[in-house]
Amino acid sequence: MKQLLAFLNLLLLLVALGYRAESQTINKPRFKAVAIAEIGGGHARFDTAAKIWLNKLALDSNFTIDYITDTKPINKAFLRKYRLFIQLDYPPYPWSPVAQKAFEKYIEKGKGGWIGFHHPTLLGVFDGYPMWQWYSQFMGGIEFKKHIPGGSSALLTIEDRNHPAMKGLSASFVTKDEWYIYNKSPRPNVHVLASIDEATYDPQKDVKMGDHPVIWTNDHVKARNIYIAMGHFPSLFQDETYTTLVRNAIFWAVKK
Repeated sequence: MKQLLAFLNLLLLLVALGYRAESQTINKPRFKAVAIAEIGGGHARFDTAAKIWLNKLALDSNFTIDYITDTKPINKAFLRKYRLFIQLDYPPYPWSPVAQKAFEKYIEKGKGGWIGFHHPTLLGVFDGYPMWQWYSQFMGGIEFKKHIPGGSSALLTIEDRNHPAMKGLSASFVTKDEWYIYNKSPRPNVHVLASIDEATYDPQKDVKMGDHPVIWTNDHVKARNIYIAMGHFPSLFQDETYTTLVRNAIFWAVKK
């Protein structure tokens, strides 16, 4: 009888261990992402809405996402933990030299994917920081000149409908943002996915640059990357077109 009880206890233990191992396998995250965003400032409401939306997507899609508010943690070892770097409204100038070098290698060597929203093209000399030349080239060799205060709605046209990030989107759609204007179009140096028709600004604005890409990728680096100019208003996360674009971009960018 004692031997039978011992056998049954052992059997129950093995079943429990097997169930636990199976549960751990099932629940293992598909990948880890990190997102950086400033504290406060004019884009705080967008960043808050983005975090709520991203957390739900991560829960529903079985991946994890960590958040940082400055570049102090960023180094080679830190980035090695993540398959995706999401740059919310965080500019490309207050980065430490260590963070810059680690990020450059992360992108150049294709260690992970990158998605940037709005602020990454705020390129120039700001707050006493010199322009990060490597980052300018990463964004197509551009420099920020001005933006449209208060924002304006406009018609966007998809130029590459075969790109996975554009899956399920209409050929053109209207959205609103505080559009950035650069010293030149990044088109010669990037793969443009969508551009803006400045004649459709509503309300009309005089702040224009002519050829005006607003979504693009840089195919000259190994990392899958996509820049999305829209990232000022929190209401974007109530727009199904925008959330479809972001979801597509995330799952495309994490693939090596």
